[in-house]
Amino acid sequence: MVNRTVVGAHYGLRDWLMQRITALVMVAYTLLMGGVFLTYKPIDYPAWKALFGIGWVRIATLLFFASLLLHAWVGMRDIIMDYIKPADWRLAAEIAVILTLAGYAVWAVSILWRN
Repeated sequence: MVNRTVVGAHYGLRDWLMQRITALVMVAYTLLMGGVFLTYKPIDYPAWKALFGIGWVRIATLLFFASLLLHAWVGMRDIIMDYIKPADWRLAAEIAVILTLAGYAVWAVSILWRN
């Protein structure tokens, strides 16, 4: 009988591709916002609020945060799988990361769509 060890590994093209695509989205957002800040210099709260009140800026920022959270999840999951060997501890660590990242997602959405 073969004794299988549960590792939860998902090595492959999907994770590699997700890391690369999310990195490209974050680079594109950084360059886009860098260009915006070169042409439009918000110096006070009303100017920042007006900038992030624009629909495409909100959507681009939300896409950036979604990419950041997915990128962080893949990286943290790989670290957890590499360094935490007991399956129950690994599951607990993964749940903690998922809950933390979900909390960050809710926080980002609440900031972007706050009145």
